[in-house]
Amino acid sequence: MYAWHFTEMPYPDHPDPDTIPSVRVSLPNKHFDPIIGADLYNRYLDEHMLADELGLNIMLNEHHQTATCLDVAAPLAAAILARQTSKARICILGNPMSNRADPVRVAEEMAMIDCISRGRLDVGFVRGVPYETFAANTNPTQTLERLWEGIDLCLKAWTHREGCFNFEGKFWHKRSVNIWPTPYQQPHPPVWITGSSDKENIREVARRGFTFAMFLQPYVKVKEMFDAYREASVYDDPEEVRRHIAYMPLVATGDTEEEAEGFAKKVAWYLGAKTAPQFRNPPGYVPVSFNVSALKGGYAGRTDAVRSKGIDYLKEQGVMMFGTPDQVFEQVKAFYDHVGGFGQLLMMDQAGHLSHEETVKSMTLFAREVYPRIREEFAFKPAKKGAAAQ
Repeated sequence: MYAWHFTEMPYPDHPDPDTIPSVRVSLPNKHFDPIIGADLYNRYLDEHMLADELGLNIMLNEHHQTATCLDVAAPLAAAILARQTSKARICILGNPMSNRADPVRVAEEMAMIDCISRGRLDVGFVRGVPYETFAANTNPTQTLERLWEGIDLCLKAWTHREGCFNFEGKFWHKRSVNIWPTPYQQPHPPVWITGSSDKENIREVARRGFTFAMFLQPYVKVKEMFDAYREASVYDDPEEVRRHIAYMPLVATGDTEEEAEGFAKKVAWYLGAKTAPQFRNPPGYVPVSFNVSALKGGYAGRTDAVRSKGIDYLKEQGVMMFGTPDQVFEQVKAFYDHVGGFGQLLMMDQAGHLSHEETVKSMTLFAREVYPRIREEFAFKPAKKGAAAQ
């Protein structure tokens, strides 16, 4: 198993949530102080560089019009880290292809970063969370189609080697595509896609051999989605299937239970960041059947009811993992057993008001006292001959 350090680069010092209708989409940017923002950007990049020194990989994402995420252009952060780190793999999870204007531009950006890093880039594509449709002014009924069409165009741009090609899709029409540079990794960098509650969409991810990642969901829901991926995977070798399954919890590691709980409460800020109801579920973003099931109580994911039960309940469900190094290891192991295994642990180990010093301590404790045990306990067995590859 591999572990990845992640933060959304939050700006936590916004007004009291009780006094504003939404942290996302509509919070006036008069509350952003560029001097504080500059300090935060440099601090978060320093923490990513520490992850490289500690032997952890690095995960990045982007969101827009929200105080929860200052990383509004993950390719920029990835380009900086491609030059300033030397060992860590860098995963962008991801490029919001549904909301990007030009997949060919995405293909160029990713190829350039892959070359700068000498082949350490993993490229994630995401549909974008529901509230992103407002910032991007996109049609929520088309985001899934745009995602897959954009991925197809990007992959062809990476792998076509015989001069210009023409692409005619529903959303993009390209007369002459011939990118320079091409990726350092051939035929292209590893591809990841984030979670979905649509099992057919998950099966499509599995059939293509992409890595499938789920974020901050109770283990019952995670197992259901991981099982759907496993059933449809292109890989014959179970170890290769596991290598392509990822999960992200909130993680906090302390010298004592009390210290870790204090860290966890600060990290849990992320789950409490307010999104106004009108931004949560734009019409057409999910199928009608999903909304019907949710209204009937048939959705077991990260709902407001789950969030309201506190950090101990979230720990029981695997949404959060916190404690001493021994306790965190046991929580990772229990979640692994609950969901039938996975190969990539994406740790959101900084959020909210967790300070730089606290983040460094939590990261370092995990890297030195938990990660070696995880690498040993969940080591990948050698791939079987003939196993399909991405």
